[in-house]
Amino acid sequence: MKIIKKSIWCLAILAIVLSSCNSEEKDCCANLEGPKLVIKFKFDPTQERLNNLGQPTTIPSGNAAQSPNFARMSANYIEFASSANTLLGTGEIIYNGPETTEGGALAIDFQNAQFAGSDEIFIAIPLEQIAQGNYNWVRVSLAYQEGSINFLQNGNDITGTLASFVGYNSYITNFDVNGSMFNINENKLQGFWAFEALGFSTQGQAPAGATTVPNPLFDSSPVPQGSCVVTGQFANAFTITGNETEDVEVTLSFSVNNSFEWTEINVDGKYEPSIGEQPVDMGLRGLIPSVSN
Repeated sequence: MKIIKKSIWCLAILAIVLSSCNSEEKDCCANLEGPKLVIKFKFDPTQERLNNLGQPTTIPSGNAAQSPNFARMSANYIEFASSANTLLGTGEIIYNGPETTEGGALAIDFQNAQFAGSDEIFIAIPLEQIAQGNYNWVRVSLAYQEGSINFLQNGNDITGTLASFVGYNSYITNFDVNGSMFNINENKLQGFWAFEALGFSTQGQAPAGATTVPNPLFDSSPVPQGSCVVTGQFANAFTITGNETEDVEVTLSFSVNNSFEWTEINVDGKYEPSIGEQPVDMGLRGLIPSVSN
């Protein structure tokens, strides 16, 4: 389902929002002697599988899917929102990753991106830099995912590595997947992917608008198509008082429940790229944030 009809207009709006955030970006390398806000990632294959509206969904007819085993992930933007009516870019922006116009249009600077694996720290920010207030929602603009998937090759079940660029636009010079080098040197829109297994490598582009981006605030706080801004709600309001003396840890749990989806040619529920089965959706399937001290 499309959130906004004109995707080019949406990407332009997103670029303006994200570029305007640079002046408000938190200094993740500042003095960390005092209490910190620590952001961790978690990848959960059992978490509910959601659609673009944040509602439970099944796999479409003609497609199949599996839950990847992600090794690492990158995000380009994290924002806390106080209410369901807080529009994108008007909440408390706690992180905005590096961006560049080297490839033409504004894009995520992949070579300088920050990465983290499951249950690993993504960023740590002095709490004194975060505005006091009650936050009920978090928005995360995802940029990159890398992990293992299963596929069928000549009747044999094999494990390969998938690298997927799910950000709004990424400038990529090159990257390595299990020793296979991909030289790109240009911008790639959301849905670009690369795959490696047993020395064989290939790359491709998922259809525009096909990447799922769950947003349960679709009606009150829409996000541009192609942005990959996933939205999740804290179980209880997350409050920053300004009087914290200990670190506050926020875990962003992403649903990877059947998040890698492809078109079936041989209807057997197994990904078989050698016969032309193509990835169509690599979007994460939900976000549940939680807080611990």
